[in-house]
Amino acid sequence: MGENSTPVWITGIGLLSSLGEGPEAHWQAMKSAKPQNIDSERFAPYTVHALGDVEWANQISRRDMRQMEPWQQIGTYTAGLALDDAKAKDDADLCGRMDMIIAAGGGERDAEVDADIMRDARTSNDRDALLAERLSNDLRPTLFLAQLSNLLAGNISIVHKVTGSSRTFMGEEGAGISAVKTAHARIASGQSDIVLVGGAFNSEREDMLLLYELGQYLAKGEQKPVWSRTEDATGVNPGSVGAFLVLESAEHARKRGVTPYAELDGVAADHGKREKGMVEARLDGAIAQLGNVSPTTILSGATGAGDITQCEKYWLANHFVESPVRAYGTMTGHALEAQFPLGIALAAIAAQKGEMFGPLEESESATPGDQTSILVTMLGHYRSEGLGLVKPVKV
Repeated sequence: MGENSTPVWITGIGLLSSLGEGPEAHWQAMKSAKPQNIDSERFAPYTVHALGDVEWANQISRRDMRQMEPWQQIGTYTAGLALDDAKAKDDADLCGRMDMIIAAGGGERDAEVDADIMRDARTSNDRDALLAERLSNDLRPTLFLAQLSNLLAGNISIVHKVTGSSRTFMGEEGAGISAVKTAHARIASGQSDIVLVGGAFNSEREDMLLLYELGQYLAKGEQKPVWSRTEDATGVNPGSVGAFLVLESAEHARKRGVTPYAELDGVAADHGKREKGMVEARLDGAIAQLGNVSPTTILSGATGAGDITQCEKYWLANHFVESPVRAYGTMTGHALEAQFPLGIALAAIAAQKGEMFGPLEESESATPGDQTSILVTMLGHYRSEGLGLVKPVKV
């Protein structure tokens, strides 16, 4: 963080995943090192980290639920958890001026219509004509509206009355990185006092699984820890996740009398071609932006997919010999847009507790002592790289 920057505190965390709901449930699950709600049958040969039972009515009314697809429900619900955690949800004035930055993917498709079109296309002599006819006759007009990425922000505004400025980023893992980076920059520069930031991903979607399988990014077979995925098992195990943070300036938080989890000291991001040596060079530049830190622990958002996961593994080993690494996707699955906010949230919980959960697989080294700084990494499965530095707050 620059000398003249405003300290950025994390004062609220909302989490929903296969591990349960809320910071403490996730902390206890991480300490157990036992993944939950693993589904290797419903979408075989692919494995997903599915949500367990959720009492949606705790955050969203039935009437509002009817207007949302599952990924919007996950995001809206989790945003409410973060606002509750920050003691902000019942403050109409605060929510009315709170900024919101969302990382979102595309809306969910009508899977039955897609399947019908693909089946008929196999026997059609004119696929262009078939597609034009089916698109005009089979797709509901409201479906196009439901696919708008900024509807998550809209639903959060309606349900939780967060009505300050609103921004939505698209672009898979890069969206989550950019959302957190922008939120941090706005507060650090004094442009915002308080921001709700995060994302959501629904892994239990046949259309999304098809999309990533077409790019050969999905792992096949039973779930394996991230670093243990060998050449014949490399790939992503998607996970359903909602991860939201309330970030605010230290001065603003003190005036409200809230206790922070941790300080988000900085976020660095980049993207570009992934030819030999290019990723490593960009990561070298990103870590320099954060001040060439020596983190106590590294929370890696590694995807488990092929070359990029190995690239990250070797870069971390070369740069941070003394810093244990935890690939948290082993426990939660990979959550695309929500993966980086999830990592920042887990780091903040550890920073507040002053300790780190143990190894999540055999190749991860022992847990260190006090957490003086935690580096969160996110190298997207296809593009985008990001680093975030979380530190305990010195009140």
